[in-house]
Amino acid sequence: MSEIIVSTTSRLEGRPAKEYLGIVTGEVIVGANLFRDLFASVRDIVGGRSGAYEDVLQRAREQAIGEMRMRAATLGANAVVGVDLDYEVLGSNGSMLMVSASGTAILV
Repeated sequence: MSEIIVSTTSRLEGRPAKEYLGIVTGEVIVGANLFRDLFASVRDIVGGRSGAYEDVLQRAREQAIGEMRMRAATLGANAVVGVDLDYEVLGSNGSMLMVSASGTAILV
């Protein structure tokens, strides 16, 4: 599979869309680890950044975009434009995080 171009813009400069193939999405839900939560809470109290959460968030975002790319490839696309990333806290106590990526698969 060749690399799927991903852009938040509605079109690719100098590369007009030959065909619009449809909306594609990728979703990832990650659960929060108890020890990571405890450490993050302490960091929040004393200030600073929570590297553990940032790493989890980065991996979840990359996985959601990767899933979206795979779905675009199955449609025969070589690019996804208008990409939007959304983050949502789930679960009764907010213990899970959903990251979703969506965009329009196109052939350029």
